[in-house]
Amino acid sequence: MPCEAKPRFVVLYGSQKGQAQSIAEGIAEEAEEHGLVAELSCLDQNERYNLEKENAPVVFIVSTTGDGEPPDNALQFVKRIKKKTLSTDYYKHLCYALLALGDTNYANFCNCGKTIERRLQELGAKQFYATGYADDGVGLEVVLDPWLEGLWKEIKGALSRMASERTGQFKVDAGDSAKETPDSSIPDVQLNLLSLTDHQNCDSVGASVESDSKFAAATSSSATQTAVPDLRPASSAGSPGLAPQSGGIASVSPETQTGGAEVPHVALAASLTCSLPPLSESSLNVPSLPPPYLEVSLQEVHTMVEITGPLNKETLHEVPISRAAQLTRGDSVKTALLLEMDISAYPMMTYQPGDSFDVVCPNRTSEVENMLHRLGLQDQRKHCVRVSLRKDTKKKGAQVPSYIPQNVSLLYLLTWCLEIRSVPKKAFLRALVENTSDGVQKRRLQELCSKQGAADYNLYVRDQSLSVLELLAAFPSCSPPLSLLIEHLPKLQPRPYSAASSCLRHPGKLHFVFNVVEFPACSGQPARRRGLCTGWLFDLVDSVLVFPGKAKSASNPTMPKIHVSLRPNCTFRAPSDPSVPFIMVGPGTGVAPFIGFLQQREKERQQNPEVVFGETWLFFGCRHKDRDYLFREDLEGFLSSGTLNHLKVCFSRDNQEKEAEEVVPSAGRARYVQHNLVLNSQHVTNILLKQNGCLYVCGDAKNMAKDVNDTLMEMIKTELQVDQLEAMKTVARLREEKRYLQDIWG
Repeated sequence: MPCEAKPRFVVLYGSQKGQAQSIAEGIAEEAEEHGLVAELSCLDQNERYNLEKENAPVVFIVSTTGDGEPPDNALQFVKRIKKKTLSTDYYKHLCYALLALGDTNYANFCNCGKTIERRLQELGAKQFYATGYADDGVGLEVVLDPWLEGLWKEIKGALSRMASERTGQFKVDAGDSAKETPDSSIPDVQLNLLSLTDHQNCDSVGASVESDSKFAAATSSSATQTAVPDLRPASSAGSPGLAPQSGGIASVSPETQTGGAEVPHVALAASLTCSLPPLSESSLNVPSLPPPYLEVSLQEVHTMVEITGPLNKETLHEVPISRAAQLTRGDSVKTALLLEMDISAYPMMTYQPGDSFDVVCPNRTSEVENMLHRLGLQDQRKHCVRVSLRKDTKKKGAQVPSYIPQNVSLLYLLTWCLEIRSVPKKAFLRALVENTSDGVQKRRLQELCSKQGAADYNLYVRDQSLSVLELLAAFPSCSPPLSLLIEHLPKLQPRPYSAASSCLRHPGKLHFVFNVVEFPACSGQPARRRGLCTGWLFDLVDSVLVFPGKAKSASNPTMPKIHVSLRPNCTFRAPSDPSVPFIMVGPGTGVAPFIGFLQQREKERQQNPEVVFGETWLFFGCRHKDRDYLFREDLEGFLSSGTLNHLKVCFSRDNQEKEAEEVVPSAGRARYVQHNLVLNSQHVTNILLKQNGCLYVCGDAKNMAKDVNDTLMEMIKTELQVDQLEAMKTVARLREEKRYLQDIWG
């Protein structure tokens, strides 16, 4: 008899940094275990799918980037479905489910997913499964795990209903019966969220699992987690000590790691490499082994030309750094630098104040050397890396990553192509288990990638920003092949910075400002380290750095060069109408783009004395007035010239010291920028709500930007005498009208 074709469904993803793609690939791979066929495509691969004629369920997995924008590979799709010429029944045949990824620390949470969902419904599409909104701010798994667990039952129900509709035999109760029919291959999900106190002792996490019906997707509500768990069910043949469960996810017993003996507890405190009961005594539910898909070989080539710098030089500009100055005093907590780039050789490289650009930086030489030694490949650093697809791979839609070039040396690959500082995801940890010889270390890696070990993963891996190299140093018996690193390490991403100058004031120049990021020593990181790009830039200019209060050296040393590219679609710009008033909030290095705004405004005022210019406000803050008041002379100059109408400054640590000395604290003294906003609440709300002005916020996303947003909400409630919902609607309207803009970072 002929084989019956498996039911099909479509998986479409839009992904900026690979997380949504990884989840979509996991769904496609798991489909076969459920007797289904998934057709996987990226949203920009128009030739591979056709929603206008699609008669199978469609699953969308989309992330959000920037200020609520779609990922680059979803941008054209969003533009297509937003066309006003499309009729309201354009997608009436379409049946869909959607998982949106976002981060509540940033504005416009899951905005791309919400935009797609809203537009699909406006065009008549029907939803077969409730939309999931996964929050990277508290851990994607909180929403991701239960959403994925329930997806398969709903896909099968949708397929059943759609098949009945096509044959004309659809019954009203068919959908209900499909939903009520239990699927023995899908475990029930009980989502147990840990309290803040649970995060300290992790008691709830280590509960032993008897069967998949008691599967606990436990994670701490106070921890953060970006790791995308492996979504494919495990097979019994994988790793020693893995036993299949009814739901297809492997269970690990502590006894199986040591031949029946308990793992000895020699430490009194948990750490990256050591767990405590109950986790150390629990059975574990671990993800299945990610299928290998790359064939990697090293070949000695005597005639290969060694490449220097990034590969895609045709899209980059190599520019010299013409000036480097330290803006903070030596005893400041943070070190802020201003770099001036000479872009005069590239007349097409035009920018506006507020625009941003990318700096392409390499991995640190010392870390690349350590990685070569850790892999035992230090003698093959000059060998040519050959990468191809494995013919026997079971990975759906497998491709050689586009950022892996051919005919480059191993040294070049590790220096310019792979993010060797990336935090290892759980799928990578699961793959490392197979390459670990020590039983205790193997068990610990299994714990860290398991559902029961979610809190430990957050605490010792994610929250510490533990790198792959640091993880390998902590587990010395783990010896992964080079192919595994290439499969799991993401692309080395360029780092974005905001322009801190105006072409009118500094023709042929581009300024930018940054703090040199410092990571203190902690568990798993015995030595402190600097941020990858900021540390590299600091080292580049260290010998030519000009310090506060000191004159520039009379000598002309050779200035270093860096590769940069302007970022498209910049919306963080001052109003095009000069009469529109605007407010700028930028503590610390967040003031950088506003220096460009004010330089531009000053020149425009000089060139157009007859034009009426709108009012300008700047709210700035730092720790100490005499140590890290960035651009103090410039700001006071803008104020005296009338370019800046109001400058509101606060010094958090100075004020803290004054408050400690005062018997009666001053009620009108602001410590942070949001406090100054409250002190000027009537003026701020009047500009935004009555004069149609604009608000710009630049700086830290997790604390400052969130506090400013909350403060704005309270100000609107107070000034307009409205409730929370109306205040939220007002803020949302400001965002939609592009009158409340943010340039923020984590």
